[in-house]
Amino acid sequence: MKPADLIWMNGEFVAWEDAKVHVLTHGLHYGTGVFEGIRCYDTEIGPAVFRHADHIDRLFKSAELYYMPIPFDREQIRQSTLDLISKNGMRECYIRPLVFRGYGTMGLFPLDAPVDVCVAVWEWAAYLGEEGKRNGVRAKVSSWRRISPDSLIPHAKASGQYLNSILAKIESHKAGYEEAILLDDRGLVCEGSGENIFVVRDGVIYTPPQTASILDGINRKSAIQIARDLGHELVERDIARAELYLADEIYLTGTAAELVPCVEVDDHAVGSGEPGEVTRAIQKAFDDALHGRTDRYRDWLDPVPVPAKVA
Repeated sequence: MKPADLIWMNGEFVAWEDAKVHVLTHGLHYGTGVFEGIRCYDTEIGPAVFRHADHIDRLFKSAELYYMPIPFDREQIRQSTLDLISKNGMRECYIRPLVFRGYGTMGLFPLDAPVDVCVAVWEWAAYLGEEGKRNGVRAKVSSWRRISPDSLIPHAKASGQYLNSILAKIESHKAGYEEAILLDDRGLVCEGSGENIFVVRDGVIYTPPQTASILDGINRKSAIQIARDLGHELVERDIARAELYLADEIYLTGTAAELVPCVEVDDHAVGSGEPGEVTRAIQKAFDDALHGRTDRYRDWLDPVPVPAKVA
């Protein structure tokens, strides 16, 4: 990780190396935190954050689900993030807002612990690599099931819940794959370790519904709208594991990963074993939206104020 100059912490801009917490921070021990993954792109209208308001809204909803009142409003978080990107002189970056229970109390009852908020930005390339975006990745169906809504809250982007994804990610890596696909507690397709999943069969695009324990991805919503705008039929429904092996195409979406073709699952080639036409068309339109190359999705971009150069 390449450090930036500044991080925003509890209302102040502090030096990267000074952004520290106590070792007895509640969130460090119990995973009591929620976060977002957001990206800023160097677009045709200058640096701009993709679907910024949607990410901030999900951050607040995740915090509310875990009884963590954020001591700043949405506009304060938004403006502080834009200022942070500008102060760090970045035109492209990954953005990580984090809300967590801080230092002051220990034990499983969290409500007496303070709620701390920070935002960090750094340069981060595509999560599954540029080669993965171009040529596709190989995935393994994990032996670990996605967390059940009977035990936790899959719709919340909560820190501690990602131990589930970490186990799946490590398992797939040790088996020689680039990504994991998790089934839900019913044995139906849920999502990747950090991405939502789309399956193309006989010209129709399918994606697991909200009831399949998915995280309601912001890029998932974007990819759904783009697919329908391109004239594709897209259906949200349960997907059986075997449908992954029978698919004509599969692709994954996420803020860190962007849109990545999946060309093999459990050593079964997906379709021709290469990224398909539907995937490529949606990937191109999606990339155009990210970089402001189309007016149709321009309202998804939140421009970053660029300081005027001193003459």
